[in-house]
Amino acid sequence: MDTFGRRHNYLRISLTEKCNLRCTYCMPATGVPTLTPNSKLLSTNEILRLASIFVKECGVEKIRLTGGEPTVRRDLLEIIEGLDKLRSHGLTSIGMTTNGLALKSKLPALKQAGLDHLNISLDTMSPHMFELLTRRRGHQSVVDSIYAALDTGFKSVKLNNVVMNGVNDHEVVDFVELTRNHDLYVRFIEYMPFDGNQWSNKKFVPYKTSLAQINSFFAPTPVFKASDDPNDTSKAYKLDGFKGKFGFITSMSEHFCSTCSRIRLLADGNLKVCLFGNNEVNLRDVLRSSDNVPDEEVIRVIEEAVRRKKKQHAGMENLATMENRPMVLIGG
Repeated sequence: MDTFGRRHNYLRISLTEKCNLRCTYCMPATGVPTLTPNSKLLSTNEILRLASIFVKECGVEKIRLTGGEPTVRRDLLEIIEGLDKLRSHGLTSIGMTTNGLALKSKLPALKQAGLDHLNISLDTMSPHMFELLTRRRGHQSVVDSIYAALDTGFKSVKLNNVVMNGVNDHEVVDFVELTRNHDLYVRFIEYMPFDGNQWSNKKFVPYKTSLAQINSFFAPTPVFKASDDPNDTSKAYKLDGFKGKFGFITSMSEHFCSTCSRIRLLADGNLKVCLFGNNEVNLRDVLRSSDNVPDEEVIRVIEEAVRRKKKQHAGMENLATMENRPMVLIGG
């Protein structure tokens, strides 16, 4: 728990800095100058040891695997199987966020290994726009992965969509239409500034603009507020008679810092207590400082980092000028 009474029970683990797409809002146009050498990335055993400490000693109940792109990591199934063994110690949820490009064939094995929840990123219905946004081909592969995931039987399948003015904001209603016949949660994410993504206020679309667009398009079908999960980052809505729902992650226009329950373990072992903060502490170095580092030392470092967490982020305009990692090096 931090000094503002926030209990941190949700750990996001970035498994890799590598990705098979080059999304404009995530990776600088010039690429990431230097990826962390493999020797300085967390190993399978280190990831599982830290996850065990977070669950058994720090009260973490939910873990989400991110990247980079987590499916490019060869030991992904081994990691999920290891996390699954922590359920008897209080872990209730294992999720993963993926671009879906190489996901479809892996779905049965992922579910069998213990994966509960799946978030898939897709920002456009247009194959051409997909290539412009991701700098790669593969739109149909992602679409196929979404429908296959819905048929695989995960506890939840969510679709993440970063809304950008003049780019894909006109497609919001098309994505909401997906919820008519599918038990899918489409989440529209406000465009956020990170190093190298050329964030601009002109590209920013506040969620209320998108919500008004949806209300207008689907009228007279009523849009009503759906129940939000405790400490959820999204504001959930539902159209009357639709099977799924949609929501908004409003990090910029209406931040949710007061209820934040998240901490992030990056692929290089750094612990990041705020997505927009640049204060990090390296748990990899703690683990490798001697042959038999006791759990108590790791816990001490974690607790000190959490206690330093600020009350809220610096605000939209200030965030745009602050130094931070590119999103690909943090994890979605």
